[in-house]
Amino acid sequence: MYDMEPIIEFKDYSFQYRSQKEPTIHGIDLSIFPGEKILIAGPSGSGKSTLAHTINALIPCSYPGKSQGSLTVAGLNPEKEGVFGMSKHVGTVLQDTNGQFIGLTVAEDLAFALENENIPQDKIFEKVDEVAEIVDMKDFLKHSPSALSGGQKQRVSMGGVLVDDVEILLFDEPLANLDPATGKRTIALIDEIMQRRDLTVIIIEHRLEDVLYRNVDRIVVVNDGTIIADEKPDELLSGDVLIEQGIREPLYISAIRHAGMRVKPEDGPKNIGDMNIEPYRQAVRNWFQSVKKREPAEKKDPVLTVKDLSFAYDPKEPVLNDINLEITRGEMVSIVGRNGAGKSTFASLICGFYKPVSGEILLNGKDISPLSTKERGEKIGFVMQSPGQMISKPMIREEVGLGLTVRGVPKEEVDRRVDETLRICGLYPYRNWPVSALSFGQKKRVTIASILIMEPEIMILDEPTAGQDYRRYTDIMEFLKKLNEELGLTIIMITHDMHLMLEYTDRAIVLTDHRILKDDTPANILTNEEIADKAYLKKTSLYDLAVKCGIEDPSEFAERFIEFERDEKGSDSWAG
Repeated sequence: MYDMEPIIEFKDYSFQYRSQKEPTIHGIDLSIFPGEKILIAGPSGSGKSTLAHTINALIPCSYPGKSQGSLTVAGLNPEKEGVFGMSKHVGTVLQDTNGQFIGLTVAEDLAFALENENIPQDKIFEKVDEVAEIVDMKDFLKHSPSALSGGQKQRVSMGGVLVDDVEILLFDEPLANLDPATGKRTIALIDEIMQRRDLTVIIIEHRLEDVLYRNVDRIVVVNDGTIIADEKPDELLSGDVLIEQGIREPLYISAIRHAGMRVKPEDGPKNIGDMNIEPYRQAVRNWFQSVKKREPAEKKDPVLTVKDLSFAYDPKEPVLNDINLEITRGEMVSIVGRNGAGKSTFASLICGFYKPVSGEILLNGKDISPLSTKERGEKIGFVMQSPGQMISKPMIREEVGLGLTVRGVPKEEVDRRVDETLRICGLYPYRNWPVSALSFGQKKRVTIASILIMEPEIMILDEPTAGQDYRRYTDIMEFLKKLNEELGLTIIMITHDMHLMLEYTDRAIVLTDHRILKDDTPANILTNEEIADKAYLKKTSLYDLAVKCGIEDPSEFAERFIEFERDEKGSDSWAG
């Protein structure tokens, strides 16, 4: 492969945004060859996206600045070709696929680029059919893109760039908004497209283990604007680079490490299914026996009870049917299931944004149907996925105190509670800062503080860690765990993140086909292949490791792994 010329080549390349004092990426030397599949990984703010934007010419065309060194893509200089010129060679699939749709139907969206080039209509029909078949969307050509599931939108986005016969596909966090099974299918589809077309693929993604479901040629690790490592997966997983750079390594690699062993490249650690486990088998078994089994938590009084709850936007299409569950005070619970399973709708019903068709919701044994959304908000807080969806005031103090201010609480009391809440959330040193000066993680804490100040009994969070690197993920989850343990706050998390579900919640409620499919421990759910398949989850790789090591109870193995990691982490790792 490396006898040929690179299709993408950076030589001592640096780029400095116009608004920045220092280059965001610098000294980049990277060659990517035709037909390669490259995974680019690194913490948030490491320079990954900047690197990607130089390839498709968004830098400097949309994000102006100054570059040094040289960059060629498909033999061209992106700066000179511009975004339109590079779109003929580089197809970009964004994290937020909604931002890429233009047509009113899937067919119109796929045809858009061809129509712009004045291609004859019969050729457009032919090309749209061809691409729709490649991305498996031929049966949805008349559907509106907005009505599709997350995975289907991802496929349409792929099709939209494939119609141009590009040579390079660039994916910016393709798994961030997808349920685990759909993410797995997306990675498989990328592989299939590469086999059908002569393509070079670059994937930027935090969920490294999920991308490695199919082979990649190299993993490029970026941090502080430079390339830290550029290695084959087996080599990289055998070292310490991922841990040192704050990137989550695959769970089975962590388990082998906990057992006191280091994986070797020759054993093929990039995929647990093909990996030679024999050298590690006995050490993993011994470690499993040495980890203490967790004592079951003491049962507390129910804080939230849901009885026979049903809801539908359209009477002919139920979203939720006969939901029955009980959540006890001080629990941390995850709600999981495929895109469109009704998770967010369920949270909206609890918060009073929608009214159920039938059934009851009880808080501390009392029916909350008479309460307004505002009144419920004092008892049940809802934290949206993006801080931008919630923040409405320019200054931190104003934002955190807003809920009390609009309720007419005296200013002295508002100030006292704002200070108290900011201290709890680790934001007191920034109390007089504008919100715009904060990092994403700090803004997330501001949204949590603005709910916490109301002293709710329950906090519901929608995808609290979506799109975040492992370090920020850990910071936010350890902070939530601290609130749960020290304040006794009941926390319900809607998530696609199986790591979060395993590591931080003792109970998972699985929604599928409008009903609760399972209500059990995360370990039991993620080691049950039938449940995982039905709910579009992904069986944990800890299951595969346990089976390959001859451990009879994979669920218990997963439980002890999580208990060990919790003990290792402790509960005091919050750092902006």
